[in-house]
Amino acid sequence: MTDTRENTTDNSVAESLTGWLSARSDAELTELMRLRPDLAVPPPSTMVVLGGRAQQRASVSRAADELDTLDFGMLELLAVSGADERPVSRADFDAALAARARTGKGKVTKKAVDASLAKMRRSALIWGTDPIGVSAAAIGTIPWRVGRALEPAELMTESEIAAALAALDQRERDLLETLANSSPIGRTRDAAAGTPSDRPVQRLLAAGLLRWLDEQTVELPATVRQVIRGEPVFDPTTLTAPTIGGDKLTPADVNSAAAGEALEVVRDCEKVIAVLGSAPAPALRAGGLGVRELRRVSKSAELDEARVSLVVELLSAAGLIAAGTPDPAPTSDTADDYWTPTVAADGWLTASTARRWETLASAWLDVPRVPWMIGLRDAADKPIAALSEEGRAPAAPRDRRAILELSAELDSGRTATPAEVSRLLAWRRPRLSGRLRTFAIERTTDEAAALGLMARGALSSAGRALLHGGDAEAEMHSALPQPVDYILVQADLTLVAPGPLVPELLEQVSLVADIESAGAASMYRISEDSVRRALDAGLTATELHTMFTTKSKTPVPQSLTYLVDDVARRHGRLRAGVAASFIRCEDVSLLSEVLASAVAETLALRALAPTVAVSQAPLREVLAELRAAGFAPAGEDSSGTLVDLRPRGARVPNRRSRPVSRTPASPSVDQLAALVRTMRAGDRAARPGNGGVRADGSRESNAATIALLAAAARDHTSVNIGYVDAQGVATNRIVDPVSVGGGQLDAFDPANGAVRGFTLHRITSVTPVDSGTKHSQPSKNG
Repeated sequence: MTDTRENTTDNSVAESLTGWLSARSDAELTELMRLRPDLAVPPPSTMVVLGGRAQQRASVSRAADELDTLDFGMLELLAVSGADERPVSRADFDAALAARARTGKGKVTKKAVDASLAKMRRSALIWGTDPIGVSAAAIGTIPWRVGRALEPAELMTESEIAAALAALDQRERDLLETLANSSPIGRTRDAAAGTPSDRPVQRLLAAGLLRWLDEQTVELPATVRQVIRGEPVFDPTTLTAPTIGGDKLTPADVNSAAAGEALEVVRDCEKVIAVLGSAPAPALRAGGLGVRELRRVSKSAELDEARVSLVVELLSAAGLIAAGTPDPAPTSDTADDYWTPTVAADGWLTASTARRWETLASAWLDVPRVPWMIGLRDAADKPIAALSEEGRAPAAPRDRRAILELSAELDSGRTATPAEVSRLLAWRRPRLSGRLRTFAIERTTDEAAALGLMARGALSSAGRALLHGGDAEAEMHSALPQPVDYILVQADLTLVAPGPLVPELLEQVSLVADIESAGAASMYRISEDSVRRALDAGLTATELHTMFTTKSKTPVPQSLTYLVDDVARRHGRLRAGVAASFIRCEDVSLLSEVLASAVAETLALRALAPTVAVSQAPLREVLAELRAAGFAPAGEDSSGTLVDLRPRGARVPNRRSRPVSRTPASPSVDQLAALVRTMRAGDRAARPGNGGVRADGSRESNAATIALLAAAARDHTSVNIGYVDAQGVATNRIVDPVSVGGGQLDAFDPANGAVRGFTLHRITSVTPVDSGTKHSQPSKNG
């Protein structure tokens, strides 16, 4: 047989996927494994192994997730043409396409059809150009009943369906909801002719809410299912993509609104960090933040609970809060872990507004969680807690990017409603439409708007840059209002910041005043407590007077001057300090001797009273230095009890082992190219005359073997196969092939009286059997 493994032209007469793959170029095979990386893990040794793996249902299902409705329409035409049993000619395929166009579901250009076929051919979901073959596993991924696309389009409108549903009783409604939330195909005896018309199935058939298939089968129409599930209503089998209308806004208006939302979410995050820093929230035993603690944080931060739910999810995703043991520890130790700001929060708080926004937005885009699910009911009818495991959704980043990327395809400033986005995404990814319902799109876009990635239904420039790897921080910085270096002090002891303040002035104002309202212009109130806070931070009354005089563009009211002077006069009369250890002695002369010795300078001793001195050195060091100087001190605790300070061995806190990621890294192009060369070598070793014998005595199958088995299954003929089982025992048996795919032959074995599976790479030989030959028992090869 002629070797075609190095041929780069299309093998148009290939009877099997394995034979077609063997004729592909190295570049085409490398691209295939790049598109379907699971085919390369573990590395296939030959084209037979690659071909079998490419037809396995799990692998085909993952690849089919990337197909749109047009691609599935082409798969359906191949299915109705019988391409899963025998490759069909392009002429027969085009005839089926013409028949489909007559159903009124839209026409499609030849260029679009060719592009769809080429796309699936690159992923090995189909093979050949004329004829075209397809595996049964690929046909099984079609998200609707095969043949439905050839039926006339559904005529009921959304309003008509809604009116019909409103007229149903509870029993009929429950029946439809069962079909809507499971398979749309249902089997019932009530579909038969002569069934009383008052039966629920007959009433639903008469109302057009069910479609009759046969006397025992009914189907829920796709549009009815969409209305019940809250999805946008359209025929999912149409080959033309839905369009998006929307309004046209100026990019400047969109960016300005997005900048306002960015300022707001940054401020809210600052509030929550401050609340959790002052009073860490106990973590639930199962993880997450309890409802009671969420309400406490909401009340302290003066935010609603839904907003706090989003904020804590953002802070956790950005690594600005985490569950652990805080330092210092809470006074009421009621939990093992507490939700507390991390060390990274300190750096975040001092960064620019644009940098802080970029940290939050990028964290939200990639976090595998769904914040808008917080508060909804889970399967056990319990509310989902913030930061809990129930809020995890591995597909969430992919869904967010799909929504934002669709908005990015539109012109700058072009809006799209959630219904339009949901409808188009459902057409582009029909197998994922259940996750992209209208309400999910609405809540996801609400979160994007709250972060400033979107505004007024359009994608902002900063959101577009973040999505496409641009300089999102710079885009947001240019959209934010320019910072100002002045304030407006008013007679009622309030001051107004007419815009974002420069960092130095903002730090001073935040010390001496409390914010009352935030926005494009912020208002602060000065009080006795706020002035005392500024003095506690180290500012003097003179510095406060200077700040108000030089930074305010309005006259400083006399009442403010009096307030600052009055608080400063009373501030610091009573002092409290910090000391690491103390020394006390009833003998005044002995303590005086200690203070006069050289050790006093070493320990930086300071006398507070004739019998008491303090030091900043640790107690262990104080005792060691005093003993070295010839004194005989004893250590005691705060109650006067002697303490044992003998040194102990060093210890470190227990560390949790880092979980190993289960997602393997995608191989590089060079690695895939090397893998292709390895498979070529494996094919050459398995050719007749090269042996190709495994350690267990079996031989590699080849494309001709698979083609012969597929032909036998199609023609319902028997074959005699040589087979080596897992124990290395070789047998010959006559079987009736049923199907070939996924690296396995399913065949009826007369010796067992049942259909059993045979692993393809263990089949050593295949010989057709004449129709008159009788089945015999398997015989072991000596």
